[in-house]
Amino acid sequence: MFVAAPIDASLKPALYAELAQQARGLLHGERDRIANAANFAALAWHALPDINWCGFYFFDGRELVVGPFQGKPACVRIALGKGVCGTAAATRETQLVRDVNAFDGHIACDSASQSEIVVPLVDASGALIGVWDVDSPSLARFDDEDRAGMEALCTVFVASLLPNHGVPTT
Repeated sequence: MFVAAPIDASLKPALYAELAQQARGLLHGERDRIANAANFAALAWHALPDINWCGFYFFDGRELVVGPFQGKPACVRIALGKGVCGTAAATRETQLVRDVNAFDGHIACDSASQSEIVVPLVDASGALIGVWDVDSPSLARFDDEDRAGMEALCTVFVASLLPNHGVPTT
């Protein structure tokens, strides 16, 4: 089991603020969910240290189905309430798991993953869009700074799907 040196938590707010700014620029003017998800995942993959998978699972009305991602091949379908992704989707709450082996019902798509954070993606009406999932080969890779940063990034992604990127028309 690999445990990398922890990332300085004091640097995370600036990293996530810069990533959110880059994501807004990258997604500006495009509303296609798949195109935005692909570019968003690639941006995060290249910017976030110590991760081995990041990507989307989209809700198809019954279950979560893998969407654009970066990393090794992934599980294709996840039932609501199952694993970390299914739990985030069912509860509509971010799941920050410092040790996936201690998470009851964890679905191991990649045995190298040791920690995980999953942010539910919900539209303004409360409808589930899917989840944003990030894995790390290091134990306890994610903390509350990552939670806040990932949630802010996901707000940018969800806003990109709205007409005019969520900006009211006059």
